[in-house]
Amino acid sequence: MYFSPKDAIETYRSGCAGKCAQTNARVIGKAILAGMMIAMGAAGSSVAAHAIDNVGIARLTAAVVFPVGLMMVILMGAELFTGDCLMAVGLPEKDISSMQFVKMLALVYVGNLIGGIATSALVVLSGQLDYSGGKLGAYTIKVALGKATITPVKGLSSGILCNILVCAAVLMAICAKDISGKLLVSFFVIMLFVTAGYEHCVANMFYITAGLMAKLNPAYVSQATEIYGITADQLSELNIVNMLVKNLIPVTIGNIIGGSCCVGLPIYYLNRSKVASKKIVEVKTNGSDYVAGIAR
Repeated sequence: MYFSPKDAIETYRSGCAGKCAQTNARVIGKAILAGMMIAMGAAGSSVAAHAIDNVGIARLTAAVVFPVGLMMVILMGAELFTGDCLMAVGLPEKDISSMQFVKMLALVYVGNLIGGIATSALVVLSGQLDYSGGKLGAYTIKVALGKATITPVKGLSSGILCNILVCAAVLMAICAKDISGKLLVSFFVIMLFVTAGYEHCVANMFYITAGLMAKLNPAYVSQATEIYGITADQLSELNIVNMLVKNLIPVTIGNIIGGSCCVGLPIYYLNRSKVASKKIVEVKTNGSDYVAGIAR
């Protein structure tokens, strides 16, 4: 048994006002938590894939690990920017205002960024990038460089595709009535986006900042040159300006379009009743009432 898409979108819409009513400090705190969770999934996926030469198999291997990050976000009530793009469903019936929507996304984005950077620093300090004689450090640089040098058009397009899948995963998790169902549907959809290599702004907050930190280690740079043929000129393109201009800005815009305009609003209009319902679908979880999807 599961909830229909109509019930799922109504459940999420009904929770939008409550999400916006949280204090700024609470929103940022939950967003930092989500940023760290996504970053941990990304870090684990890099460990799993860094020694695999075949691109397809490497992506598939990473995709088996990465979804754990979103699973934690879904079950622990953290605030993730890409998932919160679905809050656009609260705009047509004026459950929330445009300013509330923008403010919520801005606060969550800042919190996710803090969480991603903090996790990057902890990963580097932990010595994890020394795996395989420093090859993981070199791989981290390669991944970050690839993301920091994509064209804005590719970043925008890939960001749209990514958040179509992420928001589909969130809504499908709301449709599921039990924890195992929520985890199962989110796993396979997120596995698809990682295997396809689409761009997720929050994950990139980790990938690129970890690469920027790894770039400061001469041993990792030497390995990157030896293994991947990365030159000094290429390495110079891995910088904060390119991180923002070539990746985070276009990818973030794409994520917003994908989540709000390609998933949230279309599904809302395709499934809404003639008279908008204020119904909240409640699910019993561990003996307490859980309003599915409101924390996402």
